[in-house]
Amino acid sequence: MTVSTYPWWKDSVVYQIWPASYKDSNGDGVGDIPGIISTLDHIKDLGANVVWLSPHYASPQDDMGYDISDYEAIYEKYGTMEDMDRMIDEVHKRGMKLIFDLVINHTSSEHAWFKESRSSLDNPKRDWYIWKKPRYDSNGNRIPPTNWKSYFSGSAWEYDDTTGEYYLRLFAKSQPDLNWENEEMRNALYKTSMQFWFNKGIDGFRIDTAGKYSKDQNFEDAPIVFPDQEWQPCHKEVNNGPRIHEFHKEMFSKVTSLYDAMTVGEVGNCTREEAVRYVSSKEKEMNMLFLFDVVDVGSNRADKFRYEGYTLKDFKDAVAAQCEFIKDTDAWSTVFIENHDQPRSVSRFGNTSNKLLTFKSANLLTLLQTTLTGTLFIYQGQEIAMTNVPRSWDISEYKDINTINYWNQFQKDHPNDKEAAEKLLDVIALQARDHARSPVQWDDSPNGGFTTGEPWTRVNDNYKDINVKSQVNDPSSVYSFWKKSLKLRQLHKDIFVFGDFEIVDYANDKIFSYLKTSGDKKAYIVLNFSNETVEFEPQVEGELTLVSSNVDDVKDKVLSAYEGRIYLVQ
Repeated sequence: MTVSTYPWWKDSVVYQIWPASYKDSNGDGVGDIPGIISTLDHIKDLGANVVWLSPHYASPQDDMGYDISDYEAIYEKYGTMEDMDRMIDEVHKRGMKLIFDLVINHTSSEHAWFKESRSSLDNPKRDWYIWKKPRYDSNGNRIPPTNWKSYFSGSAWEYDDTTGEYYLRLFAKSQPDLNWENEEMRNALYKTSMQFWFNKGIDGFRIDTAGKYSKDQNFEDAPIVFPDQEWQPCHKEVNNGPRIHEFHKEMFSKVTSLYDAMTVGEVGNCTREEAVRYVSSKEKEMNMLFLFDVVDVGSNRADKFRYEGYTLKDFKDAVAAQCEFIKDTDAWSTVFIENHDQPRSVSRFGNTSNKLLTFKSANLLTLLQTTLTGTLFIYQGQEIAMTNVPRSWDISEYKDINTINYWNQFQKDHPNDKEAAEKLLDVIALQARDHARSPVQWDDSPNGGFTTGEPWTRVNDNYKDINVKSQVNDPSSVYSFWKKSLKLRQLHKDIFVFGDFEIVDYANDKIFSYLKTSGDKKAYIVLNFSNETVEFEPQVEGELTLVSSNVDDVKDKVLSAYEGRIYLVQ
């Protein structure tokens, strides 16, 4: 496939919207669909051409909409089906595409299917979810079927009094896992969650937890990874299971192949070979994957709140792994450093000690993101360098079920360890999902212009310094730098979107530099990830033409703190 004959989604720029925190139109403190419609020109002006809407479906909102009670209805605080039809229209009117979140590993416990399933042992939908009999310990006490740990802390099994069995719920107790071994369930799921929306005109899906549908049917205990914990990570038991590729091929064959659709799967834990299988075009499964190498760097993969720290070499390795896994294959990749499950990138990988460094290091990350191979994803607020919420905030300000459950479990296990509690709070201030979920800061009016009412979650204190209104018409702003960088990415898409990636000067512990190559065209990207001025000598041969930098005063032999440059190489 040549660069001139690629599918529309390969060089797209996707803008992710987390609806609850994006823009409130009616003053109830919760973002909504009319609020989104009112800002579509902002997204188009930035340079994005695909909107990804995070879950908007009917839901009790135990996990911010990832607990769906009806795939064919809208969460009432977000709006109506008429609002959604209008949004689909308005996105398309602007020449943009729209993709939705596809949450089909589990439903809400309030979904009609689960209500039927739990009602009796012989209900026709009993086998649409995963039910197991209890085990009993040596003292005769009832215990769950396995030692698997929920991703939201505690056991992954929930006991149900009605029938005396446990159901699997890898996430919250109100998110029972669907049984993908049941073909009748799968067909019903495809119809309600996918075909319904394709028929309304959407352009694809971001597929949530796409590697978890096929569980190991032996349902055996997971290995002991954390001896200090009762429940153990079950990555191997529930990820990339024996029938996972069969299920994705079926989904492609029965649904997505019938449309000119974009699909991007969230598959966090897999090998390079496994990743290629998911997204190789000849395999006919999904178009591209989110891999977590970059966003997980420094974290314990089994427990993100056991933060270990990282070096620049670790970061280089992570970026390389994410870029290079598709090399010499017919697969495709993604570029992202923020989303609804991650902290703010400038807080995680940049420097937010003052406003100048916040903006400068944010622009450095923009240079990185806009020069890497794959489809580029931007998360709401990333385009203005929104930061994590302050460390000084009390734990009560955190609303995410993942953070709350982890903190409560820690308090239960370590009730009097104040030193350990402070360390955990440090990690929460760096890593929690809540940081990405604070409301978008539109202007310097109360609540950052997000709402005229009481926001569902607190707006970051720095909204007067960091907001959309102050940046859109400022040529030196982070927003303007994103616009410029996205234009450069499109101008040289053969190099930046499609080119091969090669690290230069790997051992350097302050500068991250790499080559992007497409045929005889080359770009040399140099990024100083340190808070120091460092000596700089180009490590590539040829004539260098500077085409972008995040500083005005570019000096030949040195890079200032968090300075980045893009050179074209002749």
